[in-house]
Amino acid sequence: MAKRKLTQNQKRRIQSNNAKIHHRHQRKEKKDFEWLDEMLGDSQEGRVVSRYSLHADVETKSGQIFRCNLRRTLTSLVVGDYVIWRQGKENLQGVNGVIEAVLPRDNEIARPDYYDGMKIMAANISRIIIVSAVLPKLSLNIIDRYLVICETAKIPAVIVLNKADLLDEKERLETENLLAIYQNIGYQTLLISAKSGENMENLTSLLAQGTSIFVGQSGVGKSSLINYFLPQVNAQVGDVSEISGLGQHTTTVSKLYHLPQGGDLIDSPGIREFGLWHLQPDQITKGYREFHYFLGACKFRDCKHAQDPECALRLAVEQGKIHPLRFENYHRLIAGLTENKSQRHFSTE
Repeated sequence: MAKRKLTQNQKRRIQSNNAKIHHRHQRKEKKDFEWLDEMLGDSQEGRVVSRYSLHADVETKSGQIFRCNLRRTLTSLVVGDYVIWRQGKENLQGVNGVIEAVLPRDNEIARPDYYDGMKIMAANISRIIIVSAVLPKLSLNIIDRYLVICETAKIPAVIVLNKADLLDEKERLETENLLAIYQNIGYQTLLISAKSGENMENLTSLLAQGTSIFVGQSGVGKSSLINYFLPQVNAQVGDVSEISGLGQHTTTVSKLYHLPQGGDLIDSPGIREFGLWHLQPDQITKGYREFHYFLGACKFRDCKHAQDPECALRLAVEQGKIHPLRFENYHRLIAGLTENKSQRHFSTE
């Protein structure tokens, strides 16, 4: 049976119901038992490897994993966090200890949430791997959206295009030309196929260094890649919807996995859209790294980089120093920013 698209009113009702469920969970959490000091051992360091609604799994330096409660004073806890925790002297209700503090983060990646403001997804990340694919259709606008987030968070980005085995010779050439746009401005790119194994050795070497996280729309093959690197995890693979062309969400709990060749991989819940409405226009502008050299050279300080006279960015496009597709996507993101903020204001009235 074909799936019907939800109206805006239906979407708002669903969001409202989800918010009520979230608040009920919070009330339930307040009724959880409290760990008394005499019930706990000494403080020690660990890293969060799984994050659930009410608990988190902490891994010790020796590789042991303990499920922990969270002190109510903690305002944020995500996969990748290094924490101070204490082990319980006994197991209570399946819980082995309590997390008491989060150590300072090197970085964090967050996305806007209608109810929680900025929702942090993961922390202490070495690189963000932007996964796209030829199915759904390759969208440079989506890639640019993720790159703005990476640049704002100051986390290195790698662009990976999956399902290369589906490209014919002409499509491959066109795809390589599009990827060259990003290579020319300093981004690392990989054209891969988890099915045929193309360039998977190069991706394996990359993942062996530090902590990586996959981001990208559902249906681009993130779960297939996880199955490739961690077959024992058996991540559920979501089909692409015949109606929308978007994949179905498959991951519900954020986890950090240790890879056999070394390095860690964070698998976070699938994101269909990654909003930018929490950013200001100048943050999006600075999120385009090739713009930096020309910013400040426009005739007018409040230049919108559109039809403004003597715009340095537009001149750079005309001179071939900025790719026109990137410049076009930039204006689409700016236009979408105003539209999304208007919709958010309407939905919260």
